[in-house]
Amino acid sequence: MYLTRNSVQQLPTFRLHLPLLREGKGSYHVQQPFPGCPKIPSSVILRPYQRQAIHNWFANNGRGTLKMATGSGKTITALAIACELYQQINLQVLLVVCPYRHLVTQWARECEKFNLQPILAFENLRNWQSQLSSQIYNLRSGAQKFVTVITTNSTLVGDGLQSQLKYFPDKTLIIGDEAHNLGAPKLEESLPRRVGLRLALSATPERYFDDDGTQSLFDYFGPVLQPEFRLRDAIAQGALVHYLYHPVLVELTEAESIAYLKLTKRIGRALLYQERENGDLENHEDLKPLLMQRARLIGTAQNKLTALRELMTTRHQTTHTLFYCSDGSQEERQRSSSRQLQAVAKILGVELGLRISTYTAQTPLNQREILRRQFESGELQGLVAIRCLDEGVDIPAIQTAVILASSGNPRQFIQRRGRVLRPHPGKERATIFDMIVLPPDLDRNALEIERNLLKKELRRFVEFADLADNAGEARIKLLDLQKRYGLLDI
Repeated sequence: MYLTRNSVQQLPTFRLHLPLLREGKGSYHVQQPFPGCPKIPSSVILRPYQRQAIHNWFANNGRGTLKMATGSGKTITALAIACELYQQINLQVLLVVCPYRHLVTQWARECEKFNLQPILAFENLRNWQSQLSSQIYNLRSGAQKFVTVITTNSTLVGDGLQSQLKYFPDKTLIIGDEAHNLGAPKLEESLPRRVGLRLALSATPERYFDDDGTQSLFDYFGPVLQPEFRLRDAIAQGALVHYLYHPVLVELTEAESIAYLKLTKRIGRALLYQERENGDLENHEDLKPLLMQRARLIGTAQNKLTALRELMTTRHQTTHTLFYCSDGSQEERQRSSSRQLQAVAKILGVELGLRISTYTAQTPLNQREILRRQFESGELQGLVAIRCLDEGVDIPAIQTAVILASSGNPRQFIQRRGRVLRPHPGKERATIFDMIVLPPDLDRNALEIERNLLKKELRRFVEFADLADNAGEARIKLLDLQKRYGLLDI
């Protein structure tokens, strides 16, 4: 039985000192570590905002959530915290929890730079359980100084890892990567309550349509620490590159427009009912599936394929280009998303003769690494992807992104754009083509519903346009959408 966040818990406490961080590198009082123990590599230069984040986490007594823009160096900041803890209190275990398998291997590469020798605890128990058990035993007997474990969310909830967590020492740090995922009830209940040192990492820690999950996440890891490091900050400080933003406005077909109008009216009735009941719009059980249905309709709009063909016909020499297709996370959605993925791959690879490959959740890990190398070298001109490139994947060679689908979830919006803006040698600026569906003409009642639903999403588009090097041009493209819904004040 897992402990919930309401359980009585006696947590170990440590006297943490505010770290004396150098301009650039780690702390002043660095001792020579043993093999496998945390050490900041000489190649790592901490930026001012990273040093501030570390300072604030220690000031909050070893708890907190770092809300930092995608690509701004959350992993390095977290590992620098582990190094400082090792210096201050002889930290013994670092436990990193990631949402996906490919992030485990990515974290492993970064950990090795910090002198760590991680156990990759995911998939087959036989591959890691005995190794973890023996290293924890060696740690408790004094034969080993430090243990690093990197695991997945799905492994965390399993009995194999849960049975080991009770043997972890007090001096353990847990890092939740893309921590918004850990606010889901089953995952949140599986987080180790005996571990007192906690760090959450996410560009978007707030869970979409889940206030309770967001609160439980902050209850466990600690609040968002100030100052937040936003996209504007990341570009200004050189953590992310500048970019050009090109909205591509797409009309729905007649059949899609009819379906869209029906869904919008049903959403309106659900909103009206919920307002009468208790005003809690986000927890209405009928609202989420309706919004998801409509998002799927927008994501797989037929005319996006026409727009893609027109866009890429004159770009045969494109390189390092990523094509984001509709999200395939649910069974019904997966069928329509797969059709879009196949159609996009056919247009690019067969009709236009571009050297492309698909990249999905079904792509094996070893094949993903091959595709990543081929993409970086230019052997492949582009990758056509669904969702699995949203969180944490580090392919900084991406120079251009064509976004055929974004959900209404602001997290996906933020992560996809941040993913494209990672710095890379020779990459001075990125380019983003963002396909935005123009809703059909609606009657007065439906128009007001649509206006309220569109307001938040349009605000994100406008904000992203304003940060682009071609801000004026991008804003003019969005003007038609703003005029149609009377949202010129955004």
